[in-house]
Amino acid sequence: MKFVEELVVEEFLPTVRSLLAADLRERGLTQREVAAVLGISQSAVSKYAHGEVTVNDRIAADDRVTDLVEELGEGLADGSVSPVGALVELEVLIRELEGGGDLLARMHEDAVPGLASHGASFRVHDPESDLRTSERVLSSLRRGLRILENASGSAGLIPAVGSNLVACIPDAEEVDDVAAVPGRIVDVKGRATIPADPEFGVSEHVASVLLAARRHGCEAAAAGNIRYDPTLLAELSEAGHELVEFDESGDLEASVGEAVTAKPGATALYQTGGEGIEPITYVLGPDAESVANAIRELV
Repeated sequence: MKFVEELVVEEFLPTVRSLLAADLRERGLTQREVAAVLGISQSAVSKYAHGEVTVNDRIAADDRVTDLVEELGEGLADGSVSPVGALVELEVLIRELEGGGDLLARMHEDAVPGLASHGASFRVHDPESDLRTSERVLSSLRRGLRILENASGSAGLIPAVGSNLVACIPDAEEVDDVAAVPGRIVDVKGRATIPADPEFGVSEHVASVLLAARRHGCEAAAAGNIRYDPTLLAELSEAGHELVEFDESGDLEASVGEAVTAKPGATALYQTGGEGIEPITYVLGPDAESVANAIRELV
């Protein structure tokens, strides 16, 4: 008797860890860094590096495995994918490969020939889809933040109250469904500085603007705020953004809703300020990278 989970532990996990360790080493990570990312010991990384761990050729040759290893290797190396996010994506792949007739299912049948007469899938559980969705939003946000952080001159776009880049899950309804930078992005000696890793539920204002726009028909899933400047608005317009003004001195939900209803395709919302209110422009887009790239073009 052999369970498919045993194949995952004995064949899939060592193979993928070996491929990932090699990929990360090629990207310049030290053995210590690889060990920290994969949650294994340095001695284990050394064994993978020296080919002391048996790799299953059938698994290593599968395009889905190699493609995911490359994607995760890049994300883990640059910080856009967290170890939890990588684990979730690998879990999803495992469940796919366990499906009837797929790679792990065929390997299971080879190990237990009697299973071949059963057409049923032995997929007994699926990964937590909410977790996968959240991790993908966070990964997208990390990539967007890296774009802003590395854009020369982006600090000059930060308003006095600070900036934020936010992104939400598909069915977002409240601030806790929106990920952002705790404490906002600030200008430190001419550099856009991100004080902490993004989290859900830490942006009150920019998240509220995004949610209000979405509640009134906007399809954007991300937003970022920059200082208000007519010149910047003109550049956004030239780049293809539709502009709309709203009044932030009143009820934010109603003001944003009215503006978006008037111009459903708007991707740049702005308000010109008032007593105690700094003028701000909000750039909206389908994901954090798109918003970050739109802002970067203004530098």
